[in-house]
Amino acid sequence: MALFGKPKYTIVRVKKKEMPDGLWVKCEGCSEVLYNKTLEENLKVCPKCEYHFLLTAEERVNTLIDKDAFLEHDSQMSSRDPLDFKGHKSYADKLTQDQEATGLKEAAVTGEGLLDNRKVIIAVTDSRFIMGSMGSVVGEKLTRAIETATKNKLPIIIVSGSGGGARMYEGMFSLMQMAKTSAALSYHHKARLPFISVLTNPTMAGVMASFAGLGDLIIAEPKALIGFTGPRVIEQTIKQKLPAGFQRSEFLLEHGLIDMIVHRKNMKSTLGELIDYLS
Repeated sequence: MALFGKPKYTIVRVKKKEMPDGLWVKCEGCSEVLYNKTLEENLKVCPKCEYHFLLTAEERVNTLIDKDAFLEHDSQMSSRDPLDFKGHKSYADKLTQDQEATGLKEAAVTGEGLLDNRKVIIAVTDSRFIMGSMGSVVGEKLTRAIETATKNKLPIIIVSGSGGGARMYEGMFSLMQMAKTSAALSYHHKARLPFISVLTNPTMAGVMASFAGLGDLIIAEPKALIGFTGPRVIEQTIKQKLPAGFQRSEFLLEHGLIDMIVHRKNMKSTLGELIDYLS
């Protein structure tokens, strides 16, 4: 009979439904797998462990400045290659690569806007662009933003996220920006105008050693890495084990380097209250 001639098993091949990329992301704090849309609605803060994911400069501006109230300054300013730097990848190639990847001309976005109807000057560094490091253009944009704030008697907020510090590709041209931005802030301070420095993960090296560490108030997001040299390099240099949590926001608050730790969801309202107080 035909019944007994049939195979015991029938293999049915079902075409797997393709899953679009970018729907899920793994939390670096607790390894929880998170739905991207839910994460974005929560300002890119893990709802389980409250790990603060990196924000782009655009996202950072959108979280702090009122809707349709931001006017960008010096948006077309971009770096040159004064040293004709060559390496595994040339500086020119690196600039082109990061410009295409981020849609930015440089690692800093500056401009004026309204923060809960308070007029402010704001500058944000973006760690996706050569780690948010400070070259001659970043230094120039920040200095112009500070000078604009001083001229117009406005508070300035600088949100730092630089793991690269001063940009090695530009040598002394980059290191000079530490003095230039600090000098501009000195004039701003003499005019008795507020500067609030917001430190995000990571804020390191020449950036932290210059404008980022000069705020009238220095605020950090939770668990941000903040310092000059990374903990691994320090341990290798001094041949000692560093304390737990060394160079994290909580450690630095305890030891007096920063003034406040503020959750991202409270950052805008806190900045508004501080501006009112300082003004």
